[in-house]
Amino acid sequence: MSAGRSALRMGPAELVQAAAMARRFYLEGKSKIQIAEEFGVSRFKVARVLETALERDLVRIEIRVPAELDAERSDALRARYGLRHAVVVESPADAAEDAPDPENLGAVAADLLGELVNEGDVLGLAWGRSTIHMAAALHRLPQCTVVQLTGVYDAGTAERGSVEAVRRAAQVSGGDAHPIYAPMLLPDPATAAALRSQTGIARAFEYFDKVTVAAVSIGSWEPGISTVHDMLTDEERAHYASLGVAAEMSAHLFDAEGRRVGRDLGERCITVEADRLRRIPEVVAIAGGLRKASAIGAVLRSGLVTSLVTDTAAAEYLLTESAPPLRPALERADPDD
Repeated sequence: MSAGRSALRMGPAELVQAAAMARRFYLEGKSKIQIAEEFGVSRFKVARVLETALERDLVRIEIRVPAELDAERSDALRARYGLRHAVVVESPADAAEDAPDPENLGAVAADLLGELVNEGDVLGLAWGRSTIHMAAALHRLPQCTVVQLTGVYDAGTAERGSVEAVRRAAQVSGGDAHPIYAPMLLPDPATAAALRSQTGIARAFEYFDKVTVAAVSIGSWEPGISTVHDMLTDEERAHYASLGVAAEMSAHLFDAEGRRVGRDLGERCITVEADRLRRIPEVVAIAGGLRKASAIGAVLRSGLVTSLVTDTAAAEYLLTESAPPLRPALERADPDD
């Protein structure tokens, strides 16, 4: 609270009274009615005095968030895409344009999950570098059941990937863990169906309809930025590229407008189905970097994601791209439309 030059135009009695009322209201938390009673005036006069104190710079209000968070872009992104939550993190100063998701997204996403998850919830985690970083950064989480939503990129690295992420989240929360020990992509639909029927995997799938909060990653359709892209043959990549695929999330492919393409791929994958994702009350996507920006926009248009943790590089693109969002995420539009 400080007196500016314009405040000096107030008379000394007015200045002292306004300062006292402002102190009571802004610092001591007293109501306008309580202040009115103390000073023997109407609450309407208290309101006028407080308004004048702001107009004449007697009171200055600052809204501060941690330096790494961009509150203005966060709010603009939430409004533009109809999201429930959008958190934009400052991109690292030395981040290259072709870098994968900034690792600091994981820590912020971990804090966000701590807000969103309630005791007794079922938390679903999909495979992805960003979700793995998020799980590693978890330090607090209400007691909940944690289930894996997709198979792993490489079954040989499961202990260091999504299986470990599920275990870590369950350990922090003190709840049960339901990992999936299976590859995300199988050679054919028959093999995938056989794996889904196995006891451990089937048990995890039974929880999919109970998931209340999910954390997912987003990939763009290029090497090193999409798990599915890297698992396919050159011929298969060319086939899906011809369908207009622009983004991938949990082994589901989307074109630039957010429509699902290449749905036959899902028959070969161990993953949560798109219609089940759409029924989850809170789906948090964690993805950033300029290289992923257009893919993030495509997935947001699908209506499957309700909240986003991203960085300033991606956010700036999403706020300035010429194509406006077609379907607010909270409408949870059918991605097959």
